[in-house]
Amino acid sequence: MLSVLLYGSETWKVTKAICHSLDVFQTRCLRRIFKIYWPNTISNEELLARSCLKPVSIEIQQRRWRWLGHILRMPSSSPPKIALKWTPEGKRSRGRPKETWRRTIERERKKEWTWSSMEKMAQDRSKWRTLTSALCTPGTKRIK
Repeated sequence: MLSVLLYGSETWKVTKAICHSLDVFQTRCLRRIFKIYWPNTISNEELLARSCLKPVSIEIQQRRWRWLGHILRMPSSSPPKIALKWTPEGKRSRGRPKETWRRTIERERKKEWTWSSMEKMAQDRSKWRTLTSALCTPGTKRIK
């Protein structure tokens, strides 16, 4: 179920509404799998503990940060790295700013991390893995 649901999720732009919809879908599917129907109710946390799974929103966040590490280790001439640093000219039309993948990353990262410091950290794969696993634990702050 998860492999199909999360195919390519590391490249998605994610909003709070999208995360909520995916988490609701996951819990609904798990309740059907475990045959937990209305009079018998359990909390979502207990349901996830029974299934030994973490919320889909956390899994997407982990995948996004692993993909970012992969991009940051690429040579500077690679298309994904060029796209990461590219800023379009001109202005957007009036209204709320559009959510982008880069803005999602900037919102999730720690304030003291700059793009150049993250690029240096990503060069050491084991250090990057520990940083991203610490950043994406279920108890930490999620998408706002």
